[in-house]
Amino acid sequence: MKQAVLAGRPLRGTLRVPGDKSIAHRALLLAAMAPGVSSVSGVPDSLDVRATLDCLKRLGVGFSRRGSTVRVAGRGGRGFLRPRTVLDAGGSGTTARLLMGLLAGQPFPACLTGDSYLRRRPMGRVAELLRRMGARIALRGDHLPATIAGADLHGARCASQVPSAQLKSAVLIAGLLARGETSISEPALSRDHTERLLPLFGARLRRRGLTVTVTGQTCLRPARLTVPCNPTRSGFLRVLERMGARIEVSHPKGRPEPVCDLVVRPAALAAADIGRAEVPALIDEIPILALAASQARGLSRFRGVSELRHKESDRLTGTVRLLRCFGAKAWVDGDDLVIAGPARLRGARFEPEGDHRLAMAAAVAGLAAQGRTVVLGAECAAASYPGFWKGFQRLSNIP
Repeated sequence: MKQAVLAGRPLRGTLRVPGDKSIAHRALLLAAMAPGVSSVSGVPDSLDVRATLDCLKRLGVGFSRRGSTVRVAGRGGRGFLRPRTVLDAGGSGTTARLLMGLLAGQPFPACLTGDSYLRRRPMGRVAELLRRMGARIALRGDHLPATIAGADLHGARCASQVPSAQLKSAVLIAGLLARGETSISEPALSRDHTERLLPLFGARLRRRGLTVTVTGQTCLRPARLTVPCNPTRSGFLRVLERMGARIEVSHPKGRPEPVCDLVVRPAALAAADIGRAEVPALIDEIPILALAASQARGLSRFRGVSELRHKESDRLTGTVRLLRCFGAKAWVDGDDLVIAGPARLRGARFEPEGDHRLAMAAAVAGLAAQGRTVVLGAECAAASYPGFWKGFQRLSNIP
């Protein structure tokens, strides 16, 4: 599928966006580990979330869906069934890494794989952390497929060398199944989705600085929750505001994750220097922030963004390719991404190579560019936001 975007069309209107897929993955998995029926509302119908539900179904978890609400019949921490087939995480790295944590403590072997993009992403870091807890995991080099034998896990003190919510979450989920306490520390705070959800499901958790500890073999309880967004994603908003964006946050509410309304008005932007410590809170939003930087006055620098090379694609190279395709000036300097603005964008044909975030960023670039833009393989946006193109066309009045 390809999607055309016509320039010169301002975005106007109101849009209710789906729940955060990163939170949805974790809520569904923890609901599956809690004996009894949990209700999770606001679940996006994205391809990645479908992959998580399909894998849980193959592990014996029953669920029903009505609109954005999923009712999950949990099986308990070690009550899952041995899958009859290979578990396929599709293109979802979150699905794969969190399931590695779950499967590591089960009393049966399982094999986990993914699509061609996911099979190129590194899995050795999460496997190594889980092995410290007694997990038996075999990879093909550093990649999927993974053969997980299942083991009697023990608590451990783990240290991640990179701030990664997926690595942290895999260890905490395995820690729920292990004897004793399991702790995971990281060099900077990554998304805290799992830590916010665990107490809601009855887990015993404590945080001290950049270290999180969970008590193992605690029986979880079912829960009711709505999937919103997360404060550790607000780094995106803070950077935009620092660049001069006019964004109003109103009506905050909700637990364990807050929700709010955002009102965005046009403004002239100035360049920004984004420090290494800020990056974990906005790593997924860097492509669209880089696009904003291309329209800002001055030189913007995103420091220490090498982790982008290990996303659905080499997203660091892909972001530079995207900006240059539209006529912006961008380059990689060591582990930094540098953008010089403001640039006069021109319409282009862009292939996101299966990366949903690059596809959506290209759509926004097309609005700001002169001339016609075509996004090839645009259907990959459904990995995180199936209704993106429909909502985008409505707000921009594209026929």
